[in-house]
Amino acid sequence: MQELIKVAVDAMGGDNAPQEMVKGTVDAVTLRQDIKVYLVGRQDMIKKELEKCAYCGSQIEVVHAPEAIETAEPPVMAIRKKKQSSIVIGMNMVKDGRADAFVSAGSSGAILVGGQVIVGRIKGVERPPLAPLIPTEKGVSLLIDCGANVDARPSHLVQFAKMGSIYMENVLGVKKPKVAIVNIGAEEEKGNALVKETFPLLKNSPDIHFVGSIEARDIPHGEADVIVSEAFVGNVILKLYEGVGATLIGMVKQGMMASLRSKIGALLVKPALKETLKSFDASQYGGAPLLGLKGLVVKAHGSSKAQEITNSIIQCVTFKEQDINGKIRKNIGTAPMEEE
Repeated sequence: MQELIKVAVDAMGGDNAPQEMVKGTVDAVTLRQDIKVYLVGRQDMIKKELEKCAYCGSQIEVVHAPEAIETAEPPVMAIRKKKQSSIVIGMNMVKDGRADAFVSAGSSGAILVGGQVIVGRIKGVERPPLAPLIPTEKGVSLLIDCGANVDARPSHLVQFAKMGSIYMENVLGVKKPKVAIVNIGAEEEKGNALVKETFPLLKNSPDIHFVGSIEARDIPHGEADVIVSEAFVGNVILKLYEGVGATLIGMVKQGMMASLRSKIGALLVKPALKETLKSFDASQYGGAPLLGLKGLVVKAHGSSKAQEITNSIIQCVTFKEQDINGKIRKNIGTAPMEEE
């Protein structure tokens, strides 16, 4: 009998909880018979949503969590005080081995704190980064870090590059992924102190394929597979990327409805345009894994709909099957830093 991959989903996290979390879970188990999902949250609310769906009952189990961590709450305090919250219970399930992964669209701060405090870091990993896939002209690139470490050191960025390369090669199948560091120019001597200090370390790292600096305007063209930055810069890139994308799509749709002629043209190009725009829909790539933890934690967008939750759950399957944590442990786990 095939071993089930167990994923805990925070049913109470995000703007559209629990409806979209439940729907995304049902869609995931419908697509894959090798998954068991634990929906963690208010039992009455989850069961009410499940009653609206048709699914294989043995693949979904409800785990009651009477508390929920709100976005505005101080993360450290919330993790310490709300032991019965969906985030804390879900992460403890990963820590205890009852789940292989945890997916949440809830409080980013609580997820980052809980990942380190509850799940814990792999020995040798200095800082776990958030690493979302972003759409590009050539497919996707991994942006690492996009929100976890705003005061990163050069050694952190080198580890980000290594973990990102492992992820792209084993989850996305990209052979010798090209690694670049975000900079304000292509020349090696450009950049702030962090970039200048990190550049030669990446250049001399034998286990990554470093191609140098990348300017923000070249990221959408897919000039690199792994985009390395500290979290402040990475988060600005990610949010601008999403904002510009949504604005352009809205303007295109508005332009097509401006006149009778444009409406006729819209009907002709609709199939091709729909396919093109779909490739720039971030939800189809799942959430951002918090790499370097002892278990997998995936942060989905706060506004996630069912599709992103479904893809985040399926993303966990590939992560587990390819033993990403084992590969990170092997590649980075020889460092002297002790686990915390």
